[in-house]
Amino acid sequence: MQVLSMQAQSRAPARILAIEDDPLLAAHLHDHLRHRGFDVTLRQDGEEGLGLAREEDFDLILMDILLPGRSGLEVLASLRHERKVPVILMSALGAEQDRIAGFSQGADDYLPKPFSMGEMEVRIEAVLRRVAYERQEAPVDLPQDPQLEFFEQRTDVCLGGQWAGFTPTEYRLFDLLSRSAEEVLSKPFLYQQVLHRAFSQHDRSLDMHVSHIRRKLQAVGYSAGRVETVWGKGYVLTRQPS
Repeated sequence: MQVLSMQAQSRAPARILAIEDDPLLAAHLHDHLRHRGFDVTLRQDGEEGLGLAREEDFDLILMDILLPGRSGLEVLASLRHERKVPVILMSALGAEQDRIAGFSQGADDYLPKPFSMGEMEVRIEAVLRRVAYERQEAPVDLPQDPQLEFFEQRTDVCLGGQWAGFTPTEYRLFDLLSRSAEEVLSKPFLYQQVLHRAFSQHDRSLDMHVSHIRRKLQAVGYSAGRVETVWGKGYVLTRQPS
């Protein structure tokens, strides 16, 4: 059966984080999903996978339950307090109580091992399709900008037909700054609202995202505003005279 990949309809391949400690299965997952057009990142340890899922934006997480470091159920429980990313669990534990435990922690689907690559792909497509539909159902008031068009579904902005190429995190950050133009937003507030974690003085993640936003806006010729650093406080989008 030929499955129509959603990636053909979007500007960029969906990002999948696969957390699987079996090297052979992990290699099969990586090769098959990459061949089908997905952007796949592999991790073999639950603790490491959780850290990456907190730091980066993924469209879906495919995760084994029995993992070294931290179990898949523990990773899922931690994620559900911070992120809404869809999660498909994999496990050789096919008992009903294991499936119930997975779904009760917030899993979106459950793949009992062994499974075929075709079945896995169909499950992934179904979850991504549902998430995309739910996002379309929620009307969004987009920020107003003299030059840019905001596209919530693509998590990107466009200027004269050129896409900035924002990541979802960059889009959330710029969206928030745009809605509060000329107002300084503190780093603790931005960490909570955009990165979904507490602010730490040694964490440079927010600064990195701001740097990327500046570079991408400059690349498309944006001149109606600038993301400014307010030392000791945070960031502000200032409007520039036309």
